[in-house]
Amino acid sequence: MKPLAEELRPKNLKEFIGQEKILGKDSLLKKAIEEDGIPSMIFYGPPGTGKTTLAKIVANITKSHFEELSAVTSGIKDLKLIVERAQLNKRLNEKTILFIDEIHRWNKKQQDVLLPYIESGLIILIGATTENPSFEVNAALLSRVRVFTFEKLEEKEIEKIIKRAIKEKNIQIDKKAIKFLKEMSNGDARVALNILEYVSSLSKNIEEKDVKEAFQKQNLYYDKHGNEHHDLISALIKSMRAGEENAAIYYLVRMLEAGEDPLFIARRLVVFASEDIGLQNSLALSQAIDVFHACHYIGMPECRLNLIQGVVYMAKSKKSRKLYDAYNNALKDVEKYGNLKVPLHLKNVKTFLNKEDYAGFLPEKIKNKKYLS
Repeated sequence: MKPLAEELRPKNLKEFIGQEKILGKDSLLKKAIEEDGIPSMIFYGPPGTGKTTLAKIVANITKSHFEELSAVTSGIKDLKLIVERAQLNKRLNEKTILFIDEIHRWNKKQQDVLLPYIESGLIILIGATTENPSFEVNAALLSRVRVFTFEKLEEKEIEKIIKRAIKEKNIQIDKKAIKFLKEMSNGDARVALNILEYVSSLSKNIEEKDVKEAFQKQNLYYDKHGNEHHDLISALIKSMRAGEENAAIYYLVRMLEAGEDPLFIARRLVVFASEDIGLQNSLALSQAIDVFHACHYIGMPECRLNLIQGVVYMAKSKKSRKLYDAYNNALKDVEKYGNLKVPLHLKNVKTFLNKEDYAGFLPEKIKNKKYLS
């Protein structure tokens, strides 16, 4: 038997719930899908928000040949076989769409193999990822695709999905249980349906306590792209900024134990080292980069100690936001004055024409500006 989430997967755009920003009435993406003219693209967003579902809808309504790979279990050899079929399809005047789930799992070499086929139009790519494409997808590949950002579903959208499942599967559940289920699902439709399927297999009349018990089995529920994620990283940064190392340790441990990517935290430490500490302790940046490399090389669970070392170091360091302020002060003039003329004596090529009285270093219009206080 198929899992409930798979069994109830929408077959067309009319059944699809959520993502109004990219699939609204007059959206370009919706028109492209309906007219079978989609570009190569990447769907980026939290789990359970419809990325794979939308790709399968494209497969259902498109006139193109549709291929599907999981980046977890496939590689270049699998891609080559699809390319051969795509070449045959092209001779028959048929387009080929390739859906790659969890595309961030492919390494640089594997992603690079896609480039000539996308560029030539032999393959139209749909990639799905829960990780930020700016970090996990090659720049060369990113330049050839459109990125569409999926947002976690709202509670009212989760409720619609739950009620559809209740109706189709004739599940008996009270209103309090539905309310608790939609709130705890945290914008993830798959979580909602999996919990609903689990409790309905154990109880004929589902109550709130049944749903609560099911969620308790998930221990620390944590959506890495939802509000909890943003709240905890904000709390970690503000605790380090205030020099509250104990609070910083707590939020670090809470994030790691809930399954946060250690490299995400390590990247934030690198930013913090320059943004919040800067010239007060120039070694902070080196420390943060070392922590990032350590996390990259050894991973969890060992890199927990590298991260706590970095977090405590940042919290205890003297703070200065002068570099951050200096950048923003200079940015105001860049935006205000545009491309001011560089003083001639600072230009790269010097000729007999490069003679002028003004010998300052900033453009003359802003020659007295001080960005670093």
